[in-house]
Amino acid sequence: MAHILYNAWDSLYKEPFGAVKIGHEVVWRLQIFPDENEEIHYANLILTKDGEEDVPYALENLNHDGLYQVKLQIGTAGLYFYHFEIETSHGISYLEKRQGGIAQQVSSQSDLLRFQLTCYDKEVPSPKWYRQGVVYQIFPDRFANGLPNGEVQGRKPNSFIYGTTADKPYYIRDKNNEIVRWDFYGGNLKGILKKLSYLEELGVTTIYLNPIFLSRSNHHYDTADFLKIDPMIGNEDDLRELISEMHKRNMHLILDGVFNHVGKESIYFNASGSHGKNVGAAQSKESPYYSWFDFIHYPDDYKSWWGIKDLPVIDKDNPEYQKFIYGDSNRSVLSKWNNFGVDGWRLDVADELPMNFLRGIRKNLDSHHKQVMIGEVWEDASNKIAYDERRQYTVGDNLTGVMGYPTRIFVMDLLESVKSSQDIKKYCNEYLQLQENYPRDFWLNTLNNIGTHDTQRIKTVLHNDDNKVIQAFRILFNLPGVPCIYYGDEVGVEGDADPDNRRFFPWGQEKNSRIIQEVKQLVDKRKKNTLLQEGRLGFVIARGSHCPALAIVRYDDQGNSVYNWLNLTQYKQIISPENCEYLCLPQNIQQKFQHELTLDSWEYKVI
Repeated sequence: MAHILYNAWDSLYKEPFGAVKIGHEVVWRLQIFPDENEEIHYANLILTKDGEEDVPYALENLNHDGLYQVKLQIGTAGLYFYHFEIETSHGISYLEKRQGGIAQQVSSQSDLLRFQLTCYDKEVPSPKWYRQGVVYQIFPDRFANGLPNGEVQGRKPNSFIYGTTADKPYYIRDKNNEIVRWDFYGGNLKGILKKLSYLEELGVTTIYLNPIFLSRSNHHYDTADFLKIDPMIGNEDDLRELISEMHKRNMHLILDGVFNHVGKESIYFNASGSHGKNVGAAQSKESPYYSWFDFIHYPDDYKSWWGIKDLPVIDKDNPEYQKFIYGDSNRSVLSKWNNFGVDGWRLDVADELPMNFLRGIRKNLDSHHKQVMIGEVWEDASNKIAYDERRQYTVGDNLTGVMGYPTRIFVMDLLESVKSSQDIKKYCNEYLQLQENYPRDFWLNTLNNIGTHDTQRIKTVLHNDDNKVIQAFRILFNLPGVPCIYYGDEVGVEGDADPDNRRFFPWGQEKNSRIIQEVKQLVDKRKKNTLLQEGRLGFVIARGSHCPALAIVRYDDQGNSVYNWLNLTQYKQIISPENCEYLCLPQNIQQKFQHELTLDSWEYKVI
């Protein structure tokens, strides 16, 4: 049977690499080497738009080097899948996707693993302040208190204040495991304002705040009023002052938008009637908000987020709710806060928001020249299916990027799960798949993290090993996308799952100068090197006597590159070119690495 070659990550076989814009030409090539006396009858590209029928396209014999070729222009945005069918005098075979961009011949077309082609309509906005910067995520109640003597303002009923900020977070639950007493430390907007110099010295250019709007809880994902700042966090004057001072320092602010659900004690739902004249949906069917919610049995059984009764889900297809959140009027939620000068939004549980709702948000932000719109999507956003619908996040008319949770998984895999060069190759190939699937600007807009309010602290994940924590930051800062530091990770704050991952920042008691000094150097290095902001990604895997070392390579189309070598072990490593394997790197970039290299224990070296 003929030997057939295809690699989607090699320009010999596919141009351009990865996702394509509508109307641009895509070239596919196969190399077919028949056996003696074997005849090639045809070679077809089988291309399928998601949800539609297969369409075959014949490849033309170029009559040199066994190459067959087809050129196509993709006319509509969306997700496409493809494989190849080849018939020779010896029978029919198929090419399906295997690890990386490499194809494998199979004899049956049942359950084929197909290649993906993402086609987008337009490039997403990519403001320089965001893409070239460094983001710092703050959980407002847990960062800093800027009031005299650490006073706590806006105290809530059925809650408690910690004796000291060194106390560990703790929930008080009832017999049904429901939280009945929320805990607060008293962090606020004035505290963030007072710590801007610390963040500026760290190199932070953008702050991403967890929700700041009125709510019952400490995390504020149970919004009570979208148009009011929670008094425990501050007031509108505090927000204006913070934004003004940040802009003076050339810093920017991203707010967290929680538009899928509200708190059951919100003014919109008002389960217990605690809001007086504000008649919520659970108080009366005549409420202006009644149509926002889906009642199964009125008023005590209703659709809620993941079955959590504290969080009634809102019908995002409701025109009145859409108008309220992103309507043209300056009275809409987005318009009000955009007029304060916020610079972008992170959207909570974006995969629960319908596509038309996301497009409406994007239209509003565009009208206010607010270009950053990051969605909370935990998986590959290019082929995400939610509620039986393929979500077209990458076509260019809604999100500008997503949260980089796959980056966190990749970092943890490298530092915790690698036992051999084959392990590291597997993890690298899985991560590179995102580079193939995402449009370039969408990929570079990814908000990468190694920890958030929803995950264990990186220090705890890595068993308090400072060497590994430092390596985690090194990997984070060398990958495509915008690095995001979860408050306190830079000083070695520990913490298990929620609520332990939300400890108060240990001002004056920072334990780990090693980590913070490394982070400052990484921030400075990224700001000064455009390849780390805009470059493509490839890897070099060194097969040594111990666990392999890894080079994260960033390069551009002009042949410029930087090799960031990491020894992921406690052993000294000798790296030789003949013992290296290259992933997703063109030949001219591979050829730049031609010398032996020595890496000491846990060393990071740039060549």
